[in-house]
Amino acid sequence: MIDTELLDDPRADPRAVREELKDIARLNALFGGTRAVVGALTPLFREEAARRPGATWTLLDVGTGLGDIPRAAAAAARRHGISLRLVGVELNRAAAGAAVAAGTPGQLEMVLADGAALPLAPGSVDVVIASQVLHHLPRDVAAHWIATFHAIARRAVVLADLRRSRIAMALVWLVSFPLGFGATTRHDAVVSLRRGYTKRDLDELLRVAGVPAVTRYSPGFRVVAAWPRDGRAAAR
Repeated sequence: MIDTELLDDPRADPRAVREELKDIARLNALFGGTRAVVGALTPLFREEAARRPGATWTLLDVGTGLGDIPRAAAAAARRHGISLRLVGVELNRAAAGAAVAAGTPGQLEMVLADGAALPLAPGSVDVVIASQVLHHLPRDVAAHWIATFHAIARRAVVLADLRRSRIAMALVWLVSFPLGFGATTRHDAVVSLRRGYTKRDLDELLRVAGVPAVTRYSPGFRVVAAWPRDGRAAAR
């Protein structure tokens, strides 16, 4: 693994964790992290709305951070008449507490667990998403996590991560100052991009995990892979 980040340490100072998660949520909103996931889910919501209006799905977000992305997904689903029950997974207890505190009570259920040992049966949730999580893992571990997500999901899996890019590293460093990010966030944002993926990298992880998907680039230096689990059209 390349260097270390604050969120790699489950014993990190809770205040520092909360501040960095707030910064990450702002980056997601401003630079494509939220759009990458919601854009992949929207065709599924549209299709379900045409087939079964008023449906309720369970969405599991592994490494949910502040829960900003699943909450955005729930808002998008509501526009199509779909209700999402949101479940977030975090290994870091401080992050889990921050995610619950960031939203309406009861809006996001939290599970403290490792992504490699999720306490869930195969096909037990409708959709699994994981955004900017895999780059925290060694590549063989990341492939195992992907295979686990594939087994747990009943309808679809959406993975979104950072596209490795020197240009993106320079940009995030520069914008961190006017956005008021602290030194730790600035450091970790650059490290995250150094750890990020090319399309070829993520395609190889998918191949090792044995899942039928290919990746694409998304605006904001993102790389996305999304695939169905029930034989219908893939999320795009």
